[in-house]
Amino acid sequence: MNIREAIEQKILVLDGAMGTMVQQYKLEENDFRGEQFKEHPTSLSGNNDLLSITQPHIIKEIHRKYLEAGADIVETNTFSSTTIAQADYQLEDQAYQLNYQSAKIAKEVANEFTALDPSKPRFVAGAMGPTNRTASISPDVNNPGYRGVTFDELAAAYKEQAKGLLDGGADVLLIETIFDTLNAKAALFAVQELLDEMSVDVPIMISGTITDASGRTLSGQTTEAFLISMSHAPILSIGLNCALGAKQLRPYLQTLSNKSESFVSAHPNAGLPNEFGEYDESPELMASQIKEFLDEGLVNIIGGCCGTTPEHIKAIATLAAKYSPRLLAQTA
Repeated sequence: MNIREAIEQKILVLDGAMGTMVQQYKLEENDFRGEQFKEHPTSLSGNNDLLSITQPHIIKEIHRKYLEAGADIVETNTFSSTTIAQADYQLEDQAYQLNYQSAKIAKEVANEFTALDPSKPRFVAGAMGPTNRTASISPDVNNPGYRGVTFDELAAAYKEQAKGLLDGGADVLLIETIFDTLNAKAALFAVQELLDEMSVDVPIMISGTITDASGRTLSGQTTEAFLISMSHAPILSIGLNCALGAKQLRPYLQTLSNKSESFVSAHPNAGLPNEFGEYDESPELMASQIKEFLDEGLVNIIGGCCGTTPEHIKAIATLAAKYSPRLLAQTA
């Protein structure tokens, strides 16, 4: 069974936060460096994506915990695995390997679980984060016409990332945490070009982020405008993740669900961060808020973002199993 077939049958559960789990290991500089990057000239601490190369057993263990909790889809450890984002660590030349190795180890664990229970196939979503640049907004308040990155630069970086993810075995590509729709358009352009060149048909998931109570993305779009901007692409799903907890995300998710002709996803944070930047919502509280998504038939894919753990995903998966998936707009 492939993911297109599975999503017709049930609400699919996405995993939770990778960074939250990595923090629990209390890793230090040498852990990030491993043997492979022992002599690297800059600090590598905090480069979680690099752990897929230097500490793959840790990333595998995290994937395994989420699958044990009931996740149907695990995201690769590649949120920042583009040449653009890795430039902060002078590791641009490792971008392909980061994606390839991350997808490879995620696929190995997913296959283990599928083999244990073929009636519940597990899938790998190749995570493509927004990069740390924005194509629509100037980083210099004194020069509003300036851009820190071009569309072509973004597209080239995303294409290399997608190639590594697909070569490593990703079942679906997830362009996520989109704060600038122009960045996402560059990613979509790159992915579609790559799929054409490879002559393969791989599903694409899109997930934007509403940055505050205004209900807009960082580049100024409302949820509906974001949806319309993405509607030209042949996507499996469109959704929202990060920035907000489930309670705050609900009205924007309702807009997406009412107007989208694609499947709809949501993976909110475990509430809003406290003054220490930590997330306080318990699995039970978060699940009770997500129950409203399910009662209203808003989603086809549900999971967690910042602050969520396997315990959160277990609570969400237990709940989601009791509900039918959202019907597509044209068949509802």
